Amino acid sequence: MSDFTLVDPKGWEYDLHSVYSAYIGYFQLHNIPWYDRSWGHLFSSFEEFLAFSWPVITVTDAWTGKPHIVTRLTSIGAFLKMIKTRYGETLQQAPNVLQITPFENMNRHLRHISDYATYRKLYSTLPAAVLSALKVRIKAGEPKAIRELWDKKDKTFLAIDFEWSERNEKSCLEWGYAAVRCGHLETLGHWPPNPDTNYRKGHYIIGEYVDKVFNRHCPTHPWHYAFGDSQIAPKAKLPEIVQAVISSLASPDSETTSNSLVLVAHGASGDLSRLEEMGIKLPHNMLVIDTAIYERVLHSSGLRGIMIDPRTNSTRIPGSSLSLENMLRSFTINPISADTSPALTVPLVIPNVKMHNAGNDAFMCLFALQMLLDPAGTKVPSIKKSWIGRPGSGGGGGTPPMTVPIMLPRPRSIVLTSPMMEYTMTPPGFPMMPPSPNTPTSPYDLSAEFGQMRTRERLSGSPGAPPNSSGRGRSSLGREMANGTRTNARK
Repeated sequence: MSDFTLVDPKGWEYDLHSVYSAYIGYFQLHNIPWYDRSWGHLFSSFEEFLAFSWPVITVTDAWTGKPHIVTRLTSIGAFLKMIKTRYGETLQQAPNVLQITPFENMNRHLRHISDYATYRKLYSTLPAAVLSALKVRIKAGEPKAIRELWDKKDKTFLAIDFEWSERNEKSCLEWGYAAVRCGHLETLGHWPPNPDTNYRKGHYIIGEYVDKVFNRHCPTHPWHYAFGDSQIAPKAKLPEIVQAVISSLASPDSETTSNSLVLVAHGASGDLSRLEEMGIKLPHNMLVIDTAIYERVLHSSGLRGIMIDPRTNSTRIPGSSLSLENMLRSFTINPISADTSPALTVPLVIPNVKMHNAGNDAFMCLFALQMLLDPAGTKVPSIKKSWIGRPGSGGGGGTPPMTVPIMLPRPRSIVLTSPMMEYTMTPPGFPMMPPSPNTPTSPYDLSAEFGQMRTRERLSGSPGAPPNSSGRGRSSLGREMANGTRTNARK
């Protein structure tokens, strides 16, 4: 193994150990007493079989993803030619040799194996080859590899998103994340994950830039995080926060096995470059899923059916990519059925949240990935806040702002009091207003005070007027004020 030569993996398709195994089966099937032949010692053990000095490379199968030590068909022919030349017997090529399709398309390191110790040493490097190929397959959006990753139910998926200043690419305005620990949920028997209760999420706004730096071409909405409370953090502490979140979810680095943490992003190359600029240390064995690439591969391979492009409202062209917002919209559109029967799927109602908010984008990115993998069992998330907007801004829902009572012109009124009831006669054009209790309708209801003021004015201005035995005397102005206050409060 001291030589170092690179070869094209094309044509290296035959698993070396399966060649030996196929010949042992071939001898058994055709009743060939190989142990009595002059060349029989070459098949007495796999170690003796390796004495031929086989040229091999290590690859992974494009379909199964399993690693193999493979050789070429010409090398098998050279082995049979050696037997005929040295021992004078012709040996046919054995059937049922495991043939694979190499996933790798880059040049591979050529090695020659002539003993079992060398084979065992090379065999120990196969897990690293699997990991290297798996990282490429996941990043390229291979549906089968990502599906297997989700179905194992032992990974933690972390979706992230940054919002950066258009004027200065080094100024981060927001960072958001959402994570789901599938292994933990599977242990507790909660599957599939519920976005409302099983997603860990967070949203951080950089205090130095909030309400000071605004993007013109793609405006951000830092105060519209819809799934929790936003936190304001100083610029210098953001790398520490991001590193802590990643470290809390990742497993130790390894050269042979993939990390338990899987990074998810829509347009992952930009987020990875930002993490590198911030000095964030990512595990080398961490897998990265780009939801934009994954969805595009699904559509190009026909796994999403014939669908409408939300951007153009026409049939989508294969190979086209969707933004995160348009991908979410695609879940709400029934796919066009290829046959005459209508589509049976029911469109979803996605919550109306502000995009280009780092927290919302990260949360909905993770939700979109789960929808692509398990659309039947995924629940639509709900907005957690009763208001949307900056605290104290009065935006969105929640408690309506306090209103000032409308001061109506005071009409002439005649108050008639009897021991049983009180009537108020108003001029034409003014509605009848029933008497109100003394208890205010709200903390800001001044009707009782106006009523008491009017009562005292009436008593002081009309010495001969009979006192109100019921204690509910109130002028029409007081009743109008009370009615106006209650009306505004209801609005």
